[in-house]
Amino acid sequence: ARKLTGGRGVDHVVEVGGAGNMEQTIAACAMGAHIALLGVLAGREGPVSTVRIMAQQLRLQGLMVGSRQDQLDMVRAVEASGIRPVIDREFALEELADAFRYQLAGRHFGKIVLRCAAEV
Repeated sequence: ARKLTGGRGVDHVVEVGGAGNMEQTIAACAMGAHIALLGVLAGREGPVSTVRIMAQQLRLQGLMVGSRQDQLDMVRAVEASGIRPVIDREFALEELADAFRYQLAGRHFGKIVLRCAAEV
């Protein structure tokens, strides 16, 4: 990551590996970066350098998600209630940059959809 950013490091990391990956994740971060810790695929325990977190002024946010059963229950509830998301605008994959610019403008209300596959 540092090589790809000219030595600067990345601003945002979605870390799904867990504590077993944290040293590598911290090393990839730019000063003031944000780490969203979502998973534990690489283990629940491992070394975490709090000194490096402070020295790089990193923000570490742990995020918990529900169980598989919780997700199945939610899907059933959405299907039963007929809830549908509000779609503001759709973009083709080739328009990805336009979709990001549209989101950054902050004028949307609802979801911005990216069509990734050809319509059938």
